[in-house]
Amino acid sequence: MKIISYNVNGLRAAIKKGFLEWLRTHPADVVCIQEAKAQPSDVEQAAFAELGYHDHWFCAQKKGYSGVTVFTKVKPDQVQCGTGHQVSDDEGRVIQLDFGKLRLINAYFPSGTSGDERQTYKYKWLEEFYSYVQELRGKHPNIVLCGDYNIAHKEIDIHDPKGNKKSSGFLPEERAWMDKFYDSGWTDSLRIFNNEPHHYSWWSQRSPTVRAQNKGWRIDYISVTEPLKPALRAASIYPDVKHSDHCPVFAELDDSLIH
Repeated sequence: MKIISYNVNGLRAAIKKGFLEWLRTHPADVVCIQEAKAQPSDVEQAAFAELGYHDHWFCAQKKGYSGVTVFTKVKPDQVQCGTGHQVSDDEGRVIQLDFGKLRLINAYFPSGTSGDERQTYKYKWLEEFYSYVQELRGKHPNIVLCGDYNIAHKEIDIHDPKGNKKSSGFLPEERAWMDKFYDSGWTDSLRIFNNEPHHYSWWSQRSPTVRAQNKGWRIDYISVTEPLKPALRAASIYPDVKHSDHCPVFAELDDSLIH
């Protein structure tokens, strides 16, 4: 099973920049989208069906904001929207799909860049979500967690760690949460295959040269629980795919260990 996670920063905008043409290259069996900023009625759903994808949506109550979508060539056994935490669910942040023994979670973690109030909420969300997924593992031991985590975990994951040590997304408390998360039995799929620096998934749009100079952050991840670690076959980042300020991240699992 080939899986992509991609914050498109608005699905309608991405479509205007060639997203459908890219999807036509069949980059993965499952494409997890964050920050769709759209309702199903806002796009031509038939276009996805024509490419062989089922589409599953969990939209924010506020139109044009947040939202997660999954395009999948394999029909899921079950789809669950949300986690039962009201603010998170109102913002359309988590959708879950079951494929055999595999639980796939597509999550758009909150950003704290807009101010103290949202940073405080981000910390609350992280703790709620940690408790939720840890409990979920008791029922679903084989979990893939795709998404925009909005945190660069280590210094290798950001182009300027010293200059950003007080920036939301690289704060000590956020990085400590990532440490706790991975120490509790999750695996960062990319780092199984690639421990080199300068592999980023997001670039600021404040300057047109930032992406060209690769002054980025790695804040998009595909993580797996311990039982799925042997099933990992590949993981990478696609920085040359440019429909967004993010780029897609990829992982491949041996599906014989899933079904």
